[in-house]
Amino acid sequence: MDELAGLTEEQRAKLLHTRRRVIESIGKNMDLYGITLSIGHLYGNMYFNQTPVTLDEMSQTMGMSKTSMSTGMRTLHDLKMINKVWGKGSRKDLYEVVPDWHQNFADFFSIKWRKALEQNMIALGRSMKEIDALIAEHDEDEAFRTLLESDKSKIDEALKYYKWLDRLIDSFESGEIYQYFPKED
Repeated sequence: MDELAGLTEEQRAKLLHTRRRVIESIGKNMDLYGITLSIGHLYGNMYFNQTPVTLDEMSQTMGMSKTSMSTGMRTLHDLKMINKVWGKGSRKDLYEVVPDWHQNFADFFSIKWRKALEQNMIALGRSMKEIDALIAEHDEDEAFRTLLESDKSKIDEALKYYKWLDRLIDSFESGEIYQYFPKED
């Protein structure tokens, strides 16, 4: 059902104008975080839907190919910003927005930060092992050992940061962060 069907042309135009401004803002905001502008616009358009939508419906609304739409929906689903839902009598996948922007933010950053954290911790751990091996191998070379110890100290500081970041991510995932920064009522 077309939710705008009962509106006058003037009402419809004004409503769509205000929505477009918000959708553009959402797109620009998500672009800042590395999500393409078109996927940001997709989320923004879905945000205003009163009912779940299909790929075909969103493809038509946005004038995008079904392939591009599928990629955008998959990205938003992977980021936990939309959900697949069941619709009585529909054989097509239906999607709806997760309207909790706090949760969207927490999920987005948790996913991105966790991935980066794990990759960096592995790299730093490998480097630390290599440095330890070099220290053992070149125990008598004081100048080299001094450089290695300095690098080891720097890597240790980086590891402390990543342990802190891990705790921060945990606080986003558990919701503990809201004890320190409560949601607005």
